[in-house]
Amino acid sequence: MKSLKRPVICIFLAAVLLLSFCACGNGGNSAVSENNTAGQDHTPAFVRSMELKYATGFIVDYYEDGYKLITVKEGPDIYLVIPEGADSKVTDRLVKDLGKKVIKLQQPLDRIYLAATATMCLFDAMDAIDEVKMSSLKVEDWYVDGAVKAMKDGKMVYAGKYSAPDFELILSKSCDLALESMMIYHTPEIKEKLETLGIPVFVEKSTYEGHPLGRTEWIKLYAAMLNLEDKADEIFAKQVGYLEEAEKKEHTGKTVAFFYVNSSGSVVARKSGDYVCGMIELAGGKYIFSDLGNEEDNNLSTVNLDMETFYATAKDADYIFYNSTIMGEVSSIENLKSLSPLLKDFKAVKEGNVWCTGQNLYQQTTDLGQMILEFNRILSGETDGTGLTYMKKLN
Repeated sequence: MKSLKRPVICIFLAAVLLLSFCACGNGGNSAVSENNTAGQDHTPAFVRSMELKYATGFIVDYYEDGYKLITVKEGPDIYLVIPEGADSKVTDRLVKDLGKKVIKLQQPLDRIYLAATATMCLFDAMDAIDEVKMSSLKVEDWYVDGAVKAMKDGKMVYAGKYSAPDFELILSKSCDLALESMMIYHTPEIKEKLETLGIPVFVEKSTYEGHPLGRTEWIKLYAAMLNLEDKADEIFAKQVGYLEEAEKKEHTGKTVAFFYVNSSGSVVARKSGDYVCGMIELAGGKYIFSDLGNEEDNNLSTVNLDMETFYATAKDADYIFYNSTIMGEVSSIENLKSLSPLLKDFKAVKEGNVWCTGQNLYQQTTDLGQMILEFNRILSGETDGTGLTYMKKLN
């Protein structure tokens, strides 16, 4: 009996083991198949939205697998940032699931044509100048060190101004993004041509921001395009620190005239609601015009005034800040007075409280917090001009 049972038991165990291996094999294949199906059917889910402190003009939503959805509120324009190496089927499903018309931005975005000049400093601050291969300004027109160096080194080339870009050059550089200011709406055919050529166009709209640092916070949007969010957070936090330092001080109550004189002798002043006026207010000053140009139905940030009209309101301003970004710097108070005989009768001129901005003012969106603090130091009498970057005192 023992000799008969042993072969039967062995055969039975062998059969059980064989079935077990087959079951395991089939189970494994089934699991792989199910995983593959799940991968093919996967649609990235919403994860979170970017936290913003001052900016109100855009939203960045983060999705699984590295996707980001950028919504620019004024428009609105919607952009889907697609991570490098993403499955096109997954991307298509996400677009379908969003149910919105989106402009696709395929990473890496490293062949940018930049025509929104106020944003170049943001790329420079993030050490991302290398991603900008084409510029709408020539080297002599830039006040951003990184852009100047890149153009001199041949890493960035002039590709025509925003209204007359060199399409052939832009195509030859395999441009993956045209970054435009709102000036592009004056030449809509250019925007349409770029899009027809397959080049996505992003229109920069930070000028709609009510708070000056709302403009600076747009650095976070461009950081999202380039996966540089941590760097942008660090840069922005530094500017918030400057603002908070200025806000801790008492309001000076000093009145300020901010203007320049154009080639025809007219005064060009900022509208009362402009961001420069906002910086003056945050610095503890008061813009001399309480409601200048707010009734005008246009997107201009300035108003042209004849000198007599300007004199009637601004002659008693405690401080003059001459805006040198358009017509160039004035070198002295005598130089300023030569622009109009009326200027010699201004209170600020008589008391020597005349300052001039640097020509780099409008190309330094990154440092608006620092500019506010410099305004504050001047208005509170803490500086004679030493240690300042964007303002200098006229003698």
